Amino acid sequence: MIRASPRPTSTTRRSPRHANFPRMRPLALFLAFSTLSALSCTRDSDGSEAQTAFSGTQALAYVKQQVAFGPRVPGTEGHRRMSDWLIAQMRERADTVIVQEWRHVLASGDTVTLRNVFARFRPAAAERVLYLAHWDTRPIAESDPVPANRARPIPGANDGASGVALLIALADALRKSPPAVGVDLLFVDGEDYGSFDTQTDVLLGSTYFADHLPVPGYRPMYGVLFDMIGDADLRIPQEGNSVSKAPEVVARVWAQAKELGYERYFPAEAGIPITDDHIPLLNKGLRVIDVIDLDYPHHHTLADDVSKVSARSLQIVGDVALALLR
Repeated sequence: MIRASPRPTSTTRRSPRHANFPRMRPLALFLAFSTLSALSCTRDSDGSEAQTAFSGTQALAYVKQQVAFGPRVPGTEGHRRMSDWLIAQMRERADTVIVQEWRHVLASGDTVTLRNVFARFRPAAAERVLYLAHWDTRPIAESDPVPANRARPIPGANDGASGVALLIALADALRKSPPAVGVDLLFVDGEDYGSFDTQTDVLLGSTYFADHLPVPGYRPMYGVLFDMIGDADLRIPQEGNSVSKAPEVVARVWAQAKELGYERYFPAEAGIPITDDHIPLLNKGLRVIDVIDLDYPHHHTLADDVSKVSARSLQIVGDVALALLR
């Protein structure tokens, strides 16, 4: 991926809005508050304010579980254990789970087995939203400040585990309270294996999904890729390719963040174009944007561990993701 330029100074956070409700009959009042319960402010177990039923604390627990498997590099034991665990988690939560498994021949001539996991809520619904994240981790830490570390695989707590954890925690909320629209959660493999400089052996899972859509004519209303969204110093500008190719989706997501009072973390300013898993989907006509905080000093280093991931940051992005579905 391309590293972002240094961050400008953050703006002050605006307080969330509160609506005034007119007098209503008891039954209507009950139904209204039942509908809005998923968006009411609560306290997560770490004491932070949550805007929805999403749990950042639980999402952080899912980050820790993934990192405990070790590096999730295709062809390793950690990768196999992680994929089995991920499939089991989705089968416990979603209405339908489709596993795409295939063998990919690397530029080196070696072959690896890869898996995408496609979990569906309300699969019969015509109106759908697609959320995705990559679940593999990078086999080398080429940006590590210690040269001896650069041939080692990264832990991938933020770059990999954070986006997956967000989707699993989102599935928890959707299982308890079904969404108003159909929702698809896609976990793609092989995003970070090879070289982004030469575009070799990268974006493997998203490319395979785009070329082998599991549902004929699959066209969600819009999609959002979540990548590296657990950084404690969260700041997500509008990724350049997303702005140029799916501006209406960017506007929808950033408007929702502002409505929740999160514009400090989702500044309405253009970021750089990034090569990420949304590109193969955009190239196939799917309106998918990238929500990513690439200004992360531990990117592709051994320091990308659990201590760098924040439950609060996961809460903020999870609130936006869930509120978009309500």
